[in-house]
Amino acid sequence: MSREEDRTTRYQEGSLTLPGTVMLGTGVMIGAGIFALTGQMAQMTGVLFPLAFLAAAVIVSFSAYSYIKISNAYPSAGGIGMYLHKAYGNRLPTAFNALLMYFSMVIAQSFLARTFGSYTMQLFGGDDSGRMVPVLGVALILTAFLINLLGNRMIQGVASFIGILKIGGILIFGLVGVWIADSISVDFSQPGEAGTIGNFLGATALGILAFKGFTTITNSGSEVIDPKRNVGRAIVISIAACVLIYTLVGFAVASNLSLAEIIETQDYSLAAAARPALGEYGVWFTVAIAMMATAGGILASVFAVSRMLAMLTEMKLVPHRHFGMPGSIQKHTLVYTVVLGLILTAFFDLSRIAALGIIFYLIMDIAIHWGVLRYLRDDIKAKAWVPSLAIILDLLALGGFLWVKLNTDPFVIGVAVITMIVIAVSEQVFLKWSPESAQAYQGDSHEHHH
Repeated sequence: MSREEDRTTRYQEGSLTLPGTVMLGTGVMIGAGIFALTGQMAQMTGVLFPLAFLAAAVIVSFSAYSYIKISNAYPSAGGIGMYLHKAYGNRLPTAFNALLMYFSMVIAQSFLARTFGSYTMQLFGGDDSGRMVPVLGVALILTAFLINLLGNRMIQGVASFIGILKIGGILIFGLVGVWIADSISVDFSQPGEAGTIGNFLGATALGILAFKGFTTITNSGSEVIDPKRNVGRAIVISIAACVLIYTLVGFAVASNLSLAEIIETQDYSLAAAARPALGEYGVWFTVAIAMMATAGGILASVFAVSRMLAMLTEMKLVPHRHFGMPGSIQKHTLVYTVVLGLILTAFFDLSRIAALGIIFYLIMDIAIHWGVLRYLRDDIKAKAWVPSLAIILDLLALGGFLWVKLNTDPFVIGVAVITMIVIAVSEQVFLKWSPESAQAYQGDSHEHHH
């Protein structure tokens, strides 16, 4: 009996308010996007990087349509895992794409953790040894793990408090940075070689990484008060807030640093931009905001991704072992998520972490839209042209990003391809040989007309 209870997830319906859900979403979005991606995007597309943020917002706005439609019809704490299951059933496409989303979210945690370390070390003159950034990142993930053990209300309370402080702080940074800059005009007329269409699309793909945190909201589905109304509302509010903030901060950075300076300080470009604008006090202020933003982002991401993995386990789509651990299955998936995040934080740098995250996310995103078009459109009353356009835009961004990385860092493309092959083969073997999964697979194939 106790073992059976141990295998059961325990969701708290109605435990997340609309403001709390928005804070969870913006927590992941703002934490990842503004603080570390600005410099990488500038390196990829030159002075056009503020426009790449706006292009990413357009793509994400079309993408959000499918998620809102599915979440209105099927609110679930499993979020994307359940959405894929509704479209593809207990089959390889569901398991493969859900695991891509899982890994992209774990990658986002590591991205946030290293960003936290990069900014924190600016208080001490930087990290010449290269050792303190991963150490601080690991410490932050462990702290987020302990807070997640305390339950939803503690997570919501901490995330909301951090969210209010960081959004207010970032708005102050952006407004003051633009106000005291000599000029807020950015010369778009001479983007140089970095301004080619392929580079711009690649930077746009990175920008999507700054917005994809809205999917965190879908993973909180059935735990949100009145989910059929509030999940969609929370997604729209989160994206709109981030468009405003990213645009403001992008122009503030571009107005206070040269392109060469933005690229040179790409891991902590906001802190660097604060120095000419506001002096050392501005740097300390920006670092404090960055520390809060990344900490809140990890807290929200760990909360959501562990629930998605728990849902996949319940659906018998991934293997699960207790390893002698007590507690619910959610506690176990929380541990697995944190351990994987710690490994990535310790051994991968920021640019490669971001590259893996965006490749996995865009492939999964295309699968979601195709699932809506092919299997769910009538059930959720979706218009066909919106997910169709979302697929085209995703393919453009992914193609541009792959083109840039093949020319600059083909190793990371190789890692992504090998990882996806391993996931696909492992899942195919598991679905075929696991008795429970095989039974679900066969029963489901009769129900779904694939």
